[in-house]
Amino acid sequence: MDVIFKPFTPCGTVKAPPSKSDVHRAIICAALSGGICTISPVALSDDIKATIRCVESLGASAKTDGGVLTIDGSRMFENKAAQLDCGESGSTLRFMIPVAAAGGVTATFTGSGRLPERPIGIYTEALPKAGIEFDCDSGLPLTISGKLKGGVFRIPGNVSSQFISGLLFALPLLKQDSDIVLTSPVQSVGYINMTIRTMELFGIEVDATDTGWHVRGCQHYIPSDYKTDGDWSQAAFYMVAGAIGGEITVDGVNTDSAQGDRKIAEILREFGAEVIQDATRITVKKSELSAVDIDAKNIPDLVPVLAVCAAFAKGKTTIYNAERLRIKESDRLKTTAELLGRLGARVKELEDGLEIEGTALLNGGKANGYNDHRIVMSAAVCAARCNSKIICTDALSVNKSYPDFYEDYSRAGGKAELKE
Repeated sequence: MDVIFKPFTPCGTVKAPPSKSDVHRAIICAALSGGICTISPVALSDDIKATIRCVESLGASAKTDGGVLTIDGSRMFENKAAQLDCGESGSTLRFMIPVAAAGGVTATFTGSGRLPERPIGIYTEALPKAGIEFDCDSGLPLTISGKLKGGVFRIPGNVSSQFISGLLFALPLLKQDSDIVLTSPVQSVGYINMTIRTMELFGIEVDATDTGWHVRGCQHYIPSDYKTDGDWSQAAFYMVAGAIGGEITVDGVNTDSAQGDRKIAEILREFGAEVIQDATRITVKKSELSAVDIDAKNIPDLVPVLAVCAAFAKGKTTIYNAERLRIKESDRLKTTAELLGRLGARVKELEDGLEIEGTALLNGGKANGYNDHRIVMSAAVCAARCNSKIICTDALSVNKSYPDFYEDYSRAGGKAELKE
């Protein structure tokens, strides 16, 4: 299905959806608690549905009532043989492999889209030394067997923080103490901090060390009623729309959030946008923007929409340390460059980033969404400074992370029309 984005002036107030990253983590901690927990608010994106499916496959149960998700973990790990369908969710796959291993489950992992191609070699190298056997040809499907044992896990920090988070979830369940030792500098550290914060709220202690983290064994997750953060990475789309074309207020984003993507507010100020912020609300107003250099090491999900902002900033913006975007739902450096180029922007793809030369307006036209939610939503933001409509493919890919996107987009003044 295609979507037509018509030129618009951003205006109004939008409530940030629940943080997908936060909800993933809360579901896993709740399932491991052995009791009944509520998580709210929750939006049932495709990725969140995948994590719910997986904990249910391991024995937990889940039900939703409005925006409240109730998890009963009393039967977690009763299923010692399980099929875990991770959909297209990299977080689900990388979080659940160590969790299933800690439960001694013989688990077969499957996925769709680009997920079978995304790297899991860190686990196939590290976990066999800790008692886990892997059966796979290349990528998915993947079957694990055995029971995870504690010890020292040497993990590179520059591939994906999801591998570290997955181990952090699992290691407290083991009898032995464990250490995660980084073999290269860590990237996306904010996501690791979010994992540790969520675990702490469910009663688990994790200690930072000079080389990584120490996790004591024989700990127990404690049932908790969990309140989720608003999603800064989704709020960023509206904030950029305000910066390039109007005035937008996003409600429900906490300044003390553990999400690294809250840095979007600081970056927009560097571009020259007017940003007014209090504890849970942020307003961004259109201003004359100037190019900046952006280190994307810890904020990879922001790169597509930051590139949209750069397309309207005077001068040349360079985004770097973003090479990991090549193994997302699409090669996001390539697809972001192609999106902006097709609409008339001056953009150059680099090995680890993008160079964007600012302009006054884009032309509109046809764009490929590449079945990537962040590319489609970035196209939607471009319409705030286009002189004609944008026709973008893969309209429903937004359901992966943000099923209410088009509804909220209209609240921000956006004009989207879905077409078969």
